[in-house]
Amino acid sequence: MFSTATAIHLDMMAPAMALRLLVVAVVAAVVSCAVAADEGSVVEVWPMPATASKGGQTLHVSRELRMTAEGSKYADGEAILKDAFQRMVTLIELDHVINGSSQGLPLLAGVNVVVHLPGDELNFGVDESYNLSVPATGNPIYAQIEAQTVFGALHALETFSQLCNFDFTSRLIELQSAPWSITDMPRFPYRGLLIDTSRHYLPVPVIKSVIDSMTYSKLNVLHWHIVDEQSFPIEIPSYPKLWNGAYSYSERYTMDDAIDIVQYAERRGVNVLAEIDVPGHALSWGVGYPSLWPSATCKEPLDVSSESTFQVINGILSDFSKVFKFKFVHLGGDEVNTSCWTSTPRVKAWLAQHGMKESDAYRYFVLRAQKIAKSHGYEVINWEETFNNFGDKLDRRTVVHNWLGGGVAEKVVAAGLRCIVSNQDKWYLDHLEVTWDGFYMNEPLRNIKNPAQQKLVLGGEVCMWAEHIDASDIQQTIWPRAAAAAERLWTPFEKLSKEWEIAALSARLARFRCLLNHRGIAAGPVTGYGRSAPAEPSSCIKQHPFNRCKQKQSKEKAGANVTEL
Repeated sequence: MFSTATAIHLDMMAPAMALRLLVVAVVAAVVSCAVAADEGSVVEVWPMPATASKGGQTLHVSRELRMTAEGSKYADGEAILKDAFQRMVTLIELDHVINGSSQGLPLLAGVNVVVHLPGDELNFGVDESYNLSVPATGNPIYAQIEAQTVFGALHALETFSQLCNFDFTSRLIELQSAPWSITDMPRFPYRGLLIDTSRHYLPVPVIKSVIDSMTYSKLNVLHWHIVDEQSFPIEIPSYPKLWNGAYSYSERYTMDDAIDIVQYAERRGVNVLAEIDVPGHALSWGVGYPSLWPSATCKEPLDVSSESTFQVINGILSDFSKVFKFKFVHLGGDEVNTSCWTSTPRVKAWLAQHGMKESDAYRYFVLRAQKIAKSHGYEVINWEETFNNFGDKLDRRTVVHNWLGGGVAEKVVAAGLRCIVSNQDKWYLDHLEVTWDGFYMNEPLRNIKNPAQQKLVLGGEVCMWAEHIDASDIQQTIWPRAAAAAERLWTPFEKLSKEWEIAALSARLARFRCLLNHRGIAAGPVTGYGRSAPAEPSSCIKQHPFNRCKQKQSKEKAGANVTEL
């Protein structure tokens, strides 16, 4: 889950890694000139849709853009769709947009949204597919969205918003290349981002901002690693002293905060996966209830010999079940150092009484915690050490969360268990040395050829561990590298860019990064390492060598006498 090697300073990067970055940049610059001629065929939507066709007509978007629902079976009683439409309009509209309806220009008057299913309950595996069409002619001209569920319609609105651009000459919103026809659906049902509020507290508005940013690249699971050994920031009504383990009185989440976060996420099509990591990573539990520690001098892992330990876990999960409605709960189970169990006489005697070794007690703890979670209606996700140590004993509905490295997913699915991929060498965002292309090229189904086993890979997750980030820099550490993984998880495999197409891919990602910046998301530059600063004065897009080459080509084509930057 967490590697102590993750705090890497940029000035100490290995020369080989620095050389790799240079090679990537040079290849991008060279290859980009060869592919620039094909820029008209590029679909400037992130993540790339499953299928998309476009034309050559430019439309202007009415400042009074309307949403209709002719033919829809979805009543929108909770205003999920209405609110999403208004958010989209806010994203694409600027205060100085004028009304173009009087200028005789082709005008897009509205969007008609047809949702075929009446319900709006969000959970794992909900249909997220959609069709989006934008005609070039009509009186009036209306874009058409069709989706099975409201959550597919939300994705369609996001795609529509990325087709719209402000034109500073006409002072209108343009939608270029109509007619558009897009059919889209996710490759994997689980597309996650982990945040860690134990190592550093994240205020609720910051968490909401992260959720908003996730929707822009169609990520759909916020894995909330709420508690760890450093702090216990959340209120547990059944055991009110647990949050005595918070860093301070103000760095806490009430249950109302948790409800607010979950509802905010669900209205945007994002499930919230809650995690309590047991039996390790739990030192903070004992601040309020010292009896949970094996002893006052040996405080971790939780006391396996005490019934009260499992009563507390039951209380936490009982309270969670009233708030976190996602079908899964994450119970951790990683990096368990069991030496306290054998060095504490009382626990050591309990082990002897029950004929257990340390490894047996570790298994006993994890399996008992799983049973408690199941009693509250949850299916369980555990970190991969549980599979590595006693995979044949795990509940058969367990989802194994890979993090230690490659090759684990194929072993998990071969054993008939489900898997989520987050291998730390590629999808840990606190590994600043891993550049966006490493995130993009990390394939969850690598070496998994059996179709039945491929279906057991639910998807993947990028992990934003918080030892070295807080509210001040979380977004530029997440983005744009998380977007690279998001396209890997959404777009059909055959439509994904290959390694030799890195130039065009980097240009698309640079544009998306600029879009995030325009939307108030502090995404870092595409060039360089994670969370790196811009290398020099430049425009947002021209920070990438591919786009510099494009600019030079376009100016030379126009007959301008320019000097290459």
